[in-house]
Amino acid sequence: MTHIERRPVDVELARRQWRQYVDTLRSNGWRTVEVSPADDCPDGVFVEDTVVVVRGELAVMTNPGAPERREEVAVVEGVVGEIGLQVARIVSPGTLDGGDVLKIGDTFYVGRGGRTNDDGIEQLTRLVATYGVRVVPVDVTKALHLKSAVTALPDGTVVGHPDFVDDPSVFSRFMPVPEGSGAHVVLLDDRRLLMADDAPDTAELFRSRGYEPVCVGISEFQKLEGCVTCLSVRIRG
Repeated sequence: MTHIERRPVDVELARRQWRQYVDTLRSNGWRTVEVSPADDCPDGVFVEDTVVVVRGELAVMTNPGAPERREEVAVVEGVVGEIGLQVARIVSPGTLDGGDVLKIGDTFYVGRGGRTNDDGIEQLTRLVATYGVRVVPVDVTKALHLKSAVTALPDGTVVGHPDFVDDPSVFSRFMPVPEGSGAHVVLLDDRRLLMADDAPDTAELFRSRGYEPVCVGISEFQKLEGCVTCLSVRIRG
């Protein structure tokens, strides 16, 4: 825990919420591949932090900033290898968490803070350059990861709650949202947005812009500083 008070987790409720999350992805047209449980890695459910997928071709295996999380990477690497992605790796002294990488078109905004360092960002920059992707470092001090503070709508507008965003001017288009968890969306397609069910005012704001929020309960993962983006990695061809 880094930015919120520790609270007990209802494990059975967490299991039900995870299943609802997976079922929601499937019912919205996504094929899901589940990584095997890693019972000795308590944060393993936050699979986003272990890999960054580039153009649906390259899987950059991360080197998490928290040393106790590094064993998670090998389990995920086996899965992406089976899918057929090319594999590259971030190596020490570089650190990189996937939750620090916000992809918008040909640009990867990468959070530089407690979990991702300059060396990790430099390594990622070199790896993605051949795919026509540029990397923009973004300082993160008010949240665990960059995507704990901001995500982006299908049109590229970055959304975030002002209390958790260091410098909104980094982004060409920024829209503040009224609730902290409203800053977290997973793009199901060009219209539907997967988001937490505890941000009704933000959901209404998105509806006013022509989007369809698809809301799920993730309260137990939020207690661990997780959000809807943390629980999956989307691979587009």
